[in-house]
Amino acid sequence: MNKHEGMPDPEKIKEILDVVSEKIPRLLRELSDLLYSPKSAKQYAEAAATFYKELKEAGMTDEQAFELTSQYLSTLNFGKMMGKFGRHGHD
Repeated sequence: MNKHEGMPDPEKIKEILDVVSEKIPRLLRELSDLLYSPKSAKQYAEAAATFYKELKEAGMTDEQAFELTSQYLSTLNFGKMMGKFGRHGHD
C-alpha cells in the first residue's frame, strides 16, 4: 500500500489555499467594518438605549436591565454578522 494513497492532490491543496488566502482577509475586513463602523455604533447605541429604557420602565432593576441589554446586543451582532455572511455565500 502506497503511504500517499488517499492524500489530496497537491495542486488541489494549492488551489484551496489560494482561495482561502484571498477570501479570509476580505471577510475579516468586512466583518470589522460591519461591527465597528460609526453608523453601526450609532445604531447599536440607539437600540441599546431604547431596550434598556423599556426594561427599566417595565420595573426591572439596573442589574437585570443591563444584563438583558448586553444579551440583546450580542444577539444583534450575531444576527447582523450571519446575515452579511449569508449574502456572500450566494455571490
